[in-house]
Amino acid sequence: MAKRFRLQQTFRNGLLVSCLVLWGGCRDEQAGPHGHAKQGASASPNALPAGRVLDQIPQLEYQSGATLGNGALRYLGSRFSPRAATPGQAMAVGHYFVKLKELPAGYRFFTHVVDAATGEMRVNADHEFQRGAMPLERWPQGKVLEDIHSFQVPASASGSLRVLSGFYNDQGRLPVDQPEGQDGADRLLGPVIPIAPSESQPLPEYHAKRTRHPPVIDGDLKDAAWKSANPVTLVTSFDGHPASLRTVARVLYDDAYLYVAFDCEDPDVWGTLLKRDEPIYNEEVVEIFLDANADLKTYNELEVSPNNTVFDAYFPARRTGMDTSWDSQMKSAVKIRGTLNNPNDTDEGWSVEMAIPIARLAEVPHIPPRAGERWRFNLYRLEHLNHRTEVEGQAFSPLFLGDFHNLPRFGWLVFDGPGTP
Repeated sequence: MAKRFRLQQTFRNGLLVSCLVLWGGCRDEQAGPHGHAKQGASASPNALPAGRVLDQIPQLEYQSGATLGNGALRYLGSRFSPRAATPGQAMAVGHYFVKLKELPAGYRFFTHVVDAATGEMRVNADHEFQRGAMPLERWPQGKVLEDIHSFQVPASASGSLRVLSGFYNDQGRLPVDQPEGQDGADRLLGPVIPIAPSESQPLPEYHAKRTRHPPVIDGDLKDAAWKSANPVTLVTSFDGHPASLRTVARVLYDDAYLYVAFDCEDPDVWGTLLKRDEPIYNEEVVEIFLDANADLKTYNELEVSPNNTVFDAYFPARRTGMDTSWDSQMKSAVKIRGTLNNPNDTDEGWSVEMAIPIARLAEVPHIPPRAGERWRFNLYRLEHLNHRTEVEGQAFSPLFLGDFHNLPRFGWLVFDGPGTP
């Protein structure tokens, strides 16, 4: 993908531009460059700005709106980076509040990091708001107050962590007005941070069977050939968690073609782009990336949308030299189980079949592939959730970066012998 939707990790209007991952560059959940804090690095508090008084609300990765002290203070939400952390990694968190009316003096800020499943305290990240530079009684009314801090993810962490915060004095915690905005102990519910496995996690393998009777490319996956293919369920591309909607993919091959099928659960099937090589990667799409000689340099990208619009490109190196003049000569077909482009009804999903000429791919070692031959590849889906407002990336091999072009995390495509049909 040349471009994707982008989740900014710098503030809008140039309010904050540097310091650790949270405050530098821009991040794209599926396809942009994304820097990581060094594994195992302990984040020094002085490595981050303490926070600022802002005129506008920045783009928040977690939004709340809960109020405290009978509407005296509103918690707007938080930002954090990286979006999925590994054990031992430095994590940067920003909290955002706005003062609505006066509060008594003496309240201090607290931050707890707990196991999201059990509530067990994992990190006591208590600290003075803006390192003591901005006590609550000095907050200007109506301005956005930012606090930035860091902590190190425990080496034993797994699953997800939840950040809880609030204000307290000698008599107790400042009450949170809404029950749904707190944990029952006047701790504001903050962001949930998934703990990703280490990027050294073994790469998955997909074993493609050789078929004697290729499927008919009509979008219908009832062909006998697909029944012999190994099904694989895609996971979230960033951290390998179960996806919101199910996607099952299959791969077969013969002397001339690589056959790929996707079966996508989808209550709202849509797509607006109809011309070949238009940026369908900004809408709903399924994709396969193929690095035939496994050099982690040259590769092909092929995509199909619910409209059966095709995008295909050749890359001589990771994310450079994209050549959309390359024509895969792929045959594709889509079958919609529902109504295309009608958000007012509930669809079942859509299925895709691709027949990719092997000889058209870049630097193919052997035509046809030999039994036991191993390519690097990945399978993807982009799905727009929640009335098309939230984008989820899915993958065969999770990336642990916001980049579909993360070649070192491509899985292995292994060519087996003949299948049953």
